[in-house]
Amino acid sequence: MNEMFDELNISDSRSLLAGIGDAMARHRGAILGVQWVMVAFYLCLLIYPAFLPLPMEYVHFYEDLTLFAQFAFWGVWWPFVMVSMMLLGRVWCGVLCPEGALSEWASRHGLGLAIPRWMRWSGWPFLAFSTTTLYGQLISVYEYPKAALLVLGGSTVAAMAVGFVYGRGKRVWCRYLCPANGVFAILSRLAPIHLRVDREAWREAPHRTTAVDCATLINIPNMTGNSTCHMCGRCSGHRGAVALQVRSPNREILSLRNEDFSRAEALLLIFGILGIATGAFQWSASPWFVAMKQRMAEWSIENEVFELLQDDIPWWVLTHYPETNDVFSWLDGISIVSYITATAVIIGGMQLLMLRLSGWLLGVRDIPWRLAYGLTPLAGISAFLGLSALTVTLLKAERIELMWVPELRTALLALAVMWSGQIVWGMMKSFPKAPILYRVSAWSSMMAGAGLVVVSWIYMFYLW
Repeated sequence: MNEMFDELNISDSRSLLAGIGDAMARHRGAILGVQWVMVAFYLCLLIYPAFLPLPMEYVHFYEDLTLFAQFAFWGVWWPFVMVSMMLLGRVWCGVLCPEGALSEWASRHGLGLAIPRWMRWSGWPFLAFSTTTLYGQLISVYEYPKAALLVLGGSTVAAMAVGFVYGRGKRVWCRYLCPANGVFAILSRLAPIHLRVDREAWREAPHRTTAVDCATLINIPNMTGNSTCHMCGRCSGHRGAVALQVRSPNREILSLRNEDFSRAEALLLIFGILGIATGAFQWSASPWFVAMKQRMAEWSIENEVFELLQDDIPWWVLTHYPETNDVFSWLDGISIVSYITATAVIIGGMQLLMLRLSGWLLGVRDIPWRLAYGLTPLAGISAFLGLSALTVTLLKAERIELMWVPELRTALLALAVMWSGQIVWGMMKSFPKAPILYRVSAWSSMMAGAGLVVVSWIYMFYLW
């Protein structure tokens, strides 16, 4: 026990958590070793199953590499990465992500060109997330290894290419273009741990201290939150001013400055995570989707537009696996895109309307985009519920009884509403000029918008 405390450099004046951060900074080589193990594991599960025949008979996931890879990626990996963002910040990005490690490695051996202005566009996170999500649904990325190789592998190749061209030992892809970057930046604001910068101690430290090699290009002395920090620990203890510490999960969102939030990020939250992602998770279970597709099929037959019913389409455009009787036609593709888009417009439009109403009640001329961040817990828990639905499906296929799942889902939805409601109400206090009745009304408007998301999950889990 004493040796452990010595290794973590713990003293009476330093917390255990700060010591862990300092240990991460000192043992960078061990973290690199973990990253390369993750790279090898990731590439094996991503590439090899894509060249194996699909399982045609029932087998357990631990007996078939294709099913094991599916369970690892979509049943465990991605659902709990989302949870980790809300609990630990972006530790996944800085310590475990194979794509980030490969991008940084390529950047250390690349051209080192300056980052172009177009790459810094604030709309990339929303565009990358929405297009990747829609395309993944069209080619059934959750079900088939070739689709997973195309989506995840394509992203990895792009990450390495960007790393090779731009920056020098930096994670330019992760900072600006990664499809998950925007979602991770939003959810990590809820994490109860963060790397805190003591600006006073920073100014008092010797000026010739060696600079930190921050792979995500953060101006460390001005760092105030978790959104861009990958929690890799490289800066822990630097100048005696940076330390891993505990904080309130609500603190970062409630203390957002004007320069810390953006309309683009708010739109990603309400139209992307709460809208597009929800539609992507729910379309396959929705009777409304089936009814819409039947109407479109009847129309195409009545108007002799038979091209929409053609299904001889490459698997990398639309799902095409005749051996498993899983083939999409153009009509299927149009229906999927239409349903997800409609879900995003309805849910996101509702949130936008409630934001505008709240702004009017609070006496704000413009839309108070800052209030959208109050729905972050709802967004994170919704993403987990959607991703974990496949986990439940895969476990049920293994004949594992999960009688407690409905109660857990209800508890998580209740937590999402109460947590978001608490943060939104805390944000209302920043509008002191508005009468209390108006602030209550504005809060009620925001929660009405949140209620639409909850209702959509109630339909999926309990009514359909």
